[in-house]
Amino acid sequence: MEEIEDERLLLKFEQIADRLSDKGYAIVDNFLEPEEVHNLLEVLQHHQEQGTFKKAGIGTADQFTVDKQVRGDFIRWIEPSEALPPTQIFLDRMHEVMRYINRTCFLGLKDFEFHFTVYPPGTVYKRHLDQFQTNDHRRLSFICYLNENWTPENGGNLRLYLPNEDGSEEEIDILPIAGRLACFRADLIPHEVLAANRHRYSLTGWMLDQLNELTFL
Repeated sequence: MEEIEDERLLLKFEQIADRLSDKGYAIVDNFLEPEEVHNLLEVLQHHQEQGTFKKAGIGTADQFTVDKQVRGDFIRWIEPSEALPPTQIFLDRMHEVMRYINRTCFLGLKDFEFHFTVYPPGTVYKRHLDQFQTNDHRRLSFICYLNENWTPENGGNLRLYLPNEDGSEEEIDILPIAGRLACFRADLIPHEVLAANRHRYSLTGWMLDQLNELTFL
């Protein structure tokens, strides 16, 4: 059974690396199994009950602002040393993804950062790039969705704006269904989160070309 599971994950890793190299983004379904999604949702709910989610803002350090019209989500950063078991399983898998991408795509990734994300109904995150002007260490964006029984009628799509060589753009909408992983170049692909009619949950993060504690350099 363990060998089959490893083969399943290896196929997912190959899909991520191949599509990132070819298109600059990858969408992989069933990256998390239903039981893993359920366990992570329980962790998310635990953090909500503890009151540790904060209103998300825009920018870093002295440029940090909160604007509900631009960004309406609430986040809870993950401290790896304090991660509960389901979260640690997810972090371990992302370590494997990072190692695989480094072996196959030669991006020189050194670390990552993740937070739990909650979008209340009706909230959005308008078009933006994930790489800061004052901190350019984010190379890849990753979003793993935790929305059980999600349908197109619920909305909440991730919209990617893919640049074409002629200067035009192609729009790709991604439904945030449970277990689905979306990843893309943080420095090249603008994107936005559209409004949903129910709470929208995910694990959101970035792979970095510098150790997390050194990204201020």
